[in-house]
Amino acid sequence: MSADIVVIGTGYVGITTAACLAHLGHRVVGVDIDARRVEQLSHGEIPIVEDGLEELVKEGLASGNLRFTTDSAGAAATCEFAYLCVPTPQSHDGRADLSHIEAAATVIGPVLPPDSIVVNKSTVPVGSTRVVERVLGRSDVFVVSNPEFLREGSAVHDFLHPDRIVIGSDDQSAAIRVASLYLGIASPPIVTDPASAETIKYASNAFLATKVSFVNAIAAVCEAVGADVNDVVLGMGYDPRIGHQFLRPGPGWGGSCLPKDTRALVSIAEDSGYDFDLLKGVITVNEQQLERVVTKVCEAAGGSVNGLTIAAWGLAFKARTDDLRDSPALDIIRRLTGRGATVRAYDPAVRSPIEGIEVCADPYAACENAEVLVVLTEWDEFRWLDLDKVAAAMSGFAIVDSRNVLDRAAAARRGFSYQGIGR
Repeated sequence: MSADIVVIGTGYVGITTAACLAHLGHRVVGVDIDARRVEQLSHGEIPIVEDGLEELVKEGLASGNLRFTTDSAGAAATCEFAYLCVPTPQSHDGRADLSHIEAAATVIGPVLPPDSIVVNKSTVPVGSTRVVERVLGRSDVFVVSNPEFLREGSAVHDFLHPDRIVIGSDDQSAAIRVASLYLGIASPPIVTDPASAETIKYASNAFLATKVSFVNAIAAVCEAVGADVNDVVLGMGYDPRIGHQFLRPGPGWGGSCLPKDTRALVSIAEDSGYDFDLLKGVITVNEQQLERVVTKVCEAAGGSVNGLTIAAWGLAFKARTDDLRDSPALDIIRRLTGRGATVRAYDPAVRSPIEGIEVCADPYAACENAEVLVVLTEWDEFRWLDLDKVAAAMSGFAIVDSRNVLDRAAAARRGFSYQGIGR
């Protein structure tokens, strides 16, 4: 059975949620305060890099199941469900900023039909369901937590083929109504209270961050004892209690979720009287990993990068996206420029100018007269680039591969000094 849904916010989560719900047969209105973005989306133009999303938006527009507007009150006045997909940025003290959530609830509260359901899809601190209920001021409107578990680069697949669907509500009938929106998706629903649903999202991201920081720490141990982290991780991953996912060493975790959510969970714990030392250690290891990569580049350059040109492959925080938010690549590049380096960078998905960085149109141009090449994002295309052309373009012969994506034997055959992570 189809439903009338309004999705407030058309960022990564909002666009994906709106397009996928329309694909499932619901009538969806996407809302954003940015008139230019609404116009782009109304013509099927996607402002982000996300596999399969443009096709899904165009499908929804063509079928009439999907449209976009700046009129949140008008769209909410006739909806059965209102999804809140607005940003919850990190404030200076690590806590999530709920001002966008509160503003959206303030606008739609007076016009929502009786018995409608407001769905918290944004990542929000524990207790946010109560905050939205208070702002709405409606005893005849339900608020349900339905956290997202979307990975950038595979968000459409993750929405339509999720590992689980988490629904947090104190009202069983409201939970069932939200669960019914996902009929046709073969994934187990987990129905719980709002606080537990909100905690599941933070705990999941914190655990994933813990795995990445752990394997980066193991990579440092491997380098110290002469082990190969690839073989170590292979041996670990076959243990079903551990698994292979997120056991890939790199420059550190970043993006729009893990940095914000780990710090928010530390703050949530502190507010409740618990000192989450374990998670603080995870954050510290990530900070150390960023500096380790910078140190590797400096050592490869002979001890200092001051006055030198460094080539960087990768700007986005991960492959298959153009998202630069909390990107480890940008953090490392800015640390290098802070030490006096000039950085020429290439990323297949990033073309816009970035202050302090020369963004190049192709990977070989980024290598012109560079002393060191540092690989910062795990794009598959980097594996197949012509290392002879790279060697001809560079002035030095050093590679720091922070993603372990290049063939180190092939690099060595061409005279490069190669450093990976944990190898």
